[in-house]
Amino acid sequence: MHYRKTLLIIYLISVIFSCHEELKITFSDTNMTTPNNKLVEVNIPKASGNSVVANQINDEINKTVVAALQIGEQNVITSKTIEESITLFNEEYHVFNADFPDVSQPWEAQIDGEIMFQSPEIISVSITSYINTGGAHGNTNISFLNFNASTGKRIQNSELIKNKEAFKTIAKSYFKDAVTENDMLFDPDNFQLPANMGFTEEGLILLYNTYEVAPYSTGIIDFTIPIEEVSDFLTFNGP
Repeated sequence: MHYRKTLLIIYLISVIFSCHEELKITFSDTNMTTPNNKLVEVNIPKASGNSVVANQINDEINKTVVAALQIGEQNVITSKTIEESITLFNEEYHVFNADFPDVSQPWEAQIDGEIMFQSPEIISVSITSYINTGGAHGNTNISFLNFNASTGKRIQNSELIKNKEAFKTIAKSYFKDAVTENDMLFDPDNFQLPANMGFTEEGLILLYNTYEVAPYSTGIIDFTIPIEEVSDFLTFNGP
C-alpha cells in the first residue's frame, strides 16, 4: 500500500510539472514570405506552448504586420494573413510600376519583431517596420504590443497604468530631457503620453514615432523610466 501511494505521489508531481511546461510560452524566430516576393522581408517572433495564449499573441502580431503592409487607408484592410499582405504589396508595386515606368526606385518593406521583455505576468513585443513606396524617404514605425502572459490578451496602455496623472508627472520630466537633447521646444501644458509603452529589463520605455510629436527630421523620440520610479503606478509588475 505504501508503495502504491509513493507511485501516486510521483505521478501527480509529474503531471503538475508537465502541465507547467505546457503552459509556458516560448518564442521562436520565423521568416514569412510568398513565392515571387522580391520586395518584402518579414522576421517576427512566433509564440508556442499553451495554444490558447499563443494563438492570441500570434494573432495580434500578425494583425500589426498586416496593417504595416497596408497600402492606402487603414480602415479598408482586406488581407487576412501576412502572406496575403506580402503578395498584395508586390502586386501594388507592379501596378504602380506599369503606370509610372519612369520611376526607377523599387518599393521596399522590412518588418522585424523582437521580445523586449517576458515575465510570468507580462510579455512585451516590439514590431519595427520600414516601408518605402517610392517617396523621398521611407517611413520607420515601431509598435509595442503588451500581453497578459497568463491569457495572451492584448493589454492597452490605459490598462498598464492605475494612476495616470501621477505617472504623467514623472514621464513629463523624462520627456523634457529627451526633447532638450533634440533641441525641441517643450510645452509642458501640451504633454501627452505616447501611443507606445513597453517593458524592457531596464524599465518602462516610452516611444514617440516620427511625426507623433515632432517633424520627420527629429526622428523617433524614446526614453526609459527605471521601474522603481513608476512601479506604484503600474498595474503589472515589471522587471
